[in-house]
Order: sequence, then C-alpha cells, then structure tokens
Amino acid sequence: MRCAISWLPRTWLPLTTAGPLLVAAQLMNITTLSADDWPQFRGPGGSGVAAGPETPVRWSVEPRQGIAWKTEIPGLGHASPVVSAGRVFVVTAVSGLADPGLRVGLYGDIASVPDDTKHVWKLYCLCRDTGQVLWSRTVHRGVPQIKRHTKATHANATPATDGTHLVVSLGAEGLFCYDLCGNLLWRRALGRLDSGYYEVPSAQWGFGSSPIIHQGMVFVQCDVQQDSYLAAFDVCDGRELWRTVRTDVPSWSTPTMVVGRERTQLVVNGYRHSGGYDPLTGQELWRLGGGGDIPVPTPVVARDLIILSSAHGGRAPLRAVRSGARGDVAQDRSTGDTDSLAWSRRRDGIYMQTPLVYGDYLYACKNNGVLSCYQAETGGLMYRERLDGGVGFTASPVACRGKLYFTSEDGNVYVVAAGGEYKLLAKNAMNEICMATPAISAGLLIIRAKSHVYGIGQPWTACPQVAVDGRRVAVERRGLRGRLLTPLRGLLRGLLWR
Repeated sequence: MRCAISWLPRTWLPLTTAGPLLVAAQLMNITTLSADDWPQFRGPGGSGVAAGPETPVRWSVEPRQGIAWKTEIPGLGHASPVVSAGRVFVVTAVSGLADPGLRVGLYGDIASVPDDTKHVWKLYCLCRDTGQVLWSRTVHRGVPQIKRHTKATHANATPATDGTHLVVSLGAEGLFCYDLCGNLLWRRALGRLDSGYYEVPSAQWGFGSSPIIHQGMVFVQCDVQQDSYLAAFDVCDGRELWRTVRTDVPSWSTPTMVVGRERTQLVVNGYRHSGGYDPLTGQELWRLGGGGDIPVPTPVVARDLIILSSAHGGRAPLRAVRSGARGDVAQDRSTGDTDSLAWSRRRDGIYMQTPLVYGDYLYACKNNGVLSCYQAETGGLMYRERLDGGVGFTASPVACRGKLYFTSEDGNVYVVAAGGEYKLLAKNAMNEICMATPAISAGLLIIRAKSHVYGIGQPWTACPQVAVDGRRVAVERRGLRGRLLTPLRGLLRGLLWR
C-alpha cells in the first residue's frame, strides 16, 4: 500500500530507502508535526493549550450557527480526536447490542456493563476542514476481554501521532500502529489489562490510559489489577525497548513527557507511586505516594513544576513537585525539606478532569462543576466559582487565545476568560452527551460527542487532494500559509512515510 501527497510526483520510496531516512530524521530530531496539529490526548505535549487563530466563543447546534461540519460516528468512544496534516482521527467501539447503554451524571455505582457481544473497533479519518470521512479501518473484532464501567466505553484511550505514525491503544485488545493513510504498520499485545476498582476486583471499568510518542518512542502506562508496568516501544516497528514493573493499583492516567533544562523525564500519576522515569531506560528518578486511590488526571507542567491531582478517597491532594526532584518526595516533605515539593493543597485535588495550566494560572474543575483558579507557582487561590450544578464534568479543559473551554457530560460547553478573575463568556449546548476532551486545530474547536464529531468555527467547503492506493481523497491545509508550507512539509512526510 502506498500514500503520497497529490502534488508530489507519482513515485514512492521503497521500504529499504524509507527506513534509514526515518532513522536519520529521528536522530536529527526532525518532526513532521505543525503548529496546527493536535497530536495526542490534550494536544501538544499534553498541555491542553493550542496556538493559532482565534477560536469561537458562541455557536448553536439548533439552529445551526457557527458549526463548520457535523459527522456521525457509530458506536461508543471517549477517545479524544487527534489532528495531523489536516486530518482528524477518532476511535470507536461498536457493540453487538442495538443500545449498549451509556449512563452519565453524578453517581457512585461501581457496576460493570454486562455486554458479551462481539465488538468491532473502528478507526476513522476525517478531513479537518469539511468533516468528510476520508477512510475508515477495522482495528479489531472480538468480545472485549475486560468489561467496562457504565460511564465508560471500550474505546477510551486517545490515539497519538508524530505526523508519520498513528498509534492506537485498545487496552487488553492490543496496541496498533498505522500510517496516516490507514495502512497497518505493526501491532503489539499488551497483556490482559484488567482495570477496575482495586478493592472490588470483579468491578471492571475498562482501560483508559492513552499512549504518547516522543522522539521515536511510544510510551504506555499500564496500571492494572495485576502485573502493572510502564513500557516503551519503537514507533517504527513496535519493538519493546524497555519495561519497568510498577507495584500500583489500577489508574486511568496518561503519562506526560516533561522536557526540562536539566533532564527529560516521563512522569506518571498513581496512588502508591506517582513519579518520574528516565524515558531512555525506564529507571525511576523520583516517587510520590499518598494521593487519591483512583488516579485519573494526567500530570501537567507549570514552568519547572509538575502538577499532580487525584481526588477519590483519602486526602485528595493537589500538589506541585519540582521538576528536579529525586528520591522519595513524600519522605522529603515529612522531614521539612521542601526542595522537591513546592506546594500542596489538601482536598483540592480533582477526580476525573486533568487540570489546565495557562499562563500564570492553574485551573481545576471538580466533577460537580466547581472551578478553582490558582497561582500556578505558589498554589494561592484566586477564585472558586460553580460553572453548573447537578451534572458531571469528565472531559478535560482546553485553551486557546485567552479562552478556556469546559465541557459537561450533558453537552454544555462553558467558555471562560483566562485570568485571575472569573468571567463566563458563553454557554453553548451541544445537545448530546460529551465525555471526550476537545481538540483545537487551525481555529476549529473539534468536539467528539456521543454520536457525532463536530467542527466548530469557520466552515470550509473543500480540501486539497491526497492519493491513496490510486484513489483521490480530500485532505490537507487551508489558506495562504498552508499553500506555501504544505509542499515542504509534505515532501518531508513523503520521504519519511513507509
């Protein structure tokens, strides 16, 4: 199978040529991502922050105003959209039941969904500018090995891309890598990843940690009921590079790569063991215990601080660890040494959402819609306001151009002005359940709801073309900047694609 940008000559490099070129590009730290790409859960670096044009403040689904496109996606999936090269990628799981059921809201039921039907996991590629389905692939078929929670799906993990590869995690069903034209490059078994309440092992809730890619390596955090581990794979061929055993209970947090002045580290959230690891070897650098016992939020970065949150049971802390931490951070704190732990706020941790660092401030929204804003450097509280009551908030916030977007489970998107004073700019109803974190690309807010993906912003009518196995399908960038830069980026991508 072959793939090329339409304006490139109708020739392709053989695999024997593309392989060394790809290795050389990685060694030179060349990336095929652009500023318009949203390559993983919560976008560039897992920050939740997008650069680029203005994003919308107000829109309406009915009557339709400010909606560029709306595309129906079958099945259920909480995996967030990712964007690369003008394409939007989403993963879904289609049950054998006509109505598989999805129960949202504020409740404490730990039950699993009794669905033993054969599922079909699908990967969809949409044109970012029109919402047109460019291609779809069946990733896997079978009865799920692990049951899901009544609020979860069997497609919770967000894909990750480096602009050349697209990595999809289905948890116990495996790890899959495609190129951006939908060609399967490799797959790996991850084991029987049984995620659920550690105190009631029969309550299976489904896998939720998303993969990330950094400098040619794919990283996965597999905190489960038995045999938890952290691992790295070669993005080119799926070879396991290292695996580090973790003695922790199940978590649903995605790792974060923290690139600092002195070192780069892979940071994970956990109950018994949050911590930093050397991404080249998997060696532990530091650890911190004592958080909430069902960790979900992803670690976030505020300059030289790493923010960790967890809120189920226990002390529910919101904590800031210095990026240069070493050893047992909790032990340092107990002896009065604050060199590693910058600040900690008891009972301020949030449960489902990942906090957002934007400018000088840290924003943390609880399940019940109570939003708190802190000075990121000191942990000082700036304000605490309620966005809404009586509904749940699971999707993590994102930000662009001075605006923060908070999405409730019942489909209301609250647009809040960034800054130390609370100002609600708009409340927009999607009229659908919304559990996935939005993506932002080139001025479009891309929201994945229960049954549709929406492009919110300025509508566009056509995309340039891509050749896939001799067929022409729409894709790529818009505007003068895109027309000037796309050939250069595409030439590099064409050389690197395998």
